[in-house]
Amino acid sequence: MGVLNITPDSFSDGGSLYVDCRVDLARVCATAEQMIANGASVLDIGGESTRPGAQPVSLTEELDRVVPVLEALAGIDVVLSVDTRHAQVAAASIAAGAHIINDVSAGGDPQMWPTIAASDVGYVMMHMQGSPATMQEAPVYTSVVNEVSGYLKQRFTGALEAGIDAQRLMLDPGFGFGKTLQHNLQLLHGLSEVKIADVPLLVGLSRKSMLGALTGKAVQERMVASVAAALIAVQRGADMVRVHDVDATQDAFKLFTAVQQISE
Repeated sequence: MGVLNITPDSFSDGGSLYVDCRVDLARVCATAEQMIANGASVLDIGGESTRPGAQPVSLTEELDRVVPVLEALAGIDVVLSVDTRHAQVAAASIAAGAHIINDVSAGGDPQMWPTIAASDVGYVMMHMQGSPATMQEAPVYTSVVNEVSGYLKQRFTGALEAGIDAQRLMLDPGFGFGKTLQHNLQLLHGLSEVKIADVPLLVGLSRKSMLGALTGKAVQERMVASVAAALIAVQRGADMVRVHDVDATQDAFKLFTAVQQISE
């Protein structure tokens, strides 16, 4: 899954697809096509930053960012995901051609699950302690692996009861969303324990602050650590990884897959 942020303030690439305070659709399309050429099978479009400390944007602003991008990418052969926690944005995105809704709040909007149930799109539910504005202030867990696992199982069951077919669901442990460096490392180490049998697991570690804390590298210098983190995640049960550096990650996966095929 390639990250396609169309916000001016995302932690890694905020503003890169903006010109004169507007989303540059030509640049978006060029970036999308390059990600696909490099091996992305899904593009995750984000119209509201959920970085630590981020403030929410209005629904109108989020819609004005997301819908034109979906329409511009409609003719491209790729799965389109929209990263939103708002049911109104999800509904408009589905109408505009989105194939997946990626919800960091796992149904925090009470209308989200009915909206998804009434559609045929895929749906990602993520664990987050707190909200983007406050989540990194003082995250606390007794056992981060057990608590994240328990939360995701509870939300998975709730989504089924809301009428969402199990085959459309994917779960995300939410690295960096209300978690310290140690919490993130513990969660990565115990990732296989978080996975629910037959339910795909999405992991997003790309360029995150935990990698900066470990390496001392700035956001744009975390590619090597991001690729390593993606490989570890896949080894421990991730079915899809959400990344900024699609080309480098794909190269690493080609080697990993070749070695796995020989060992099998």
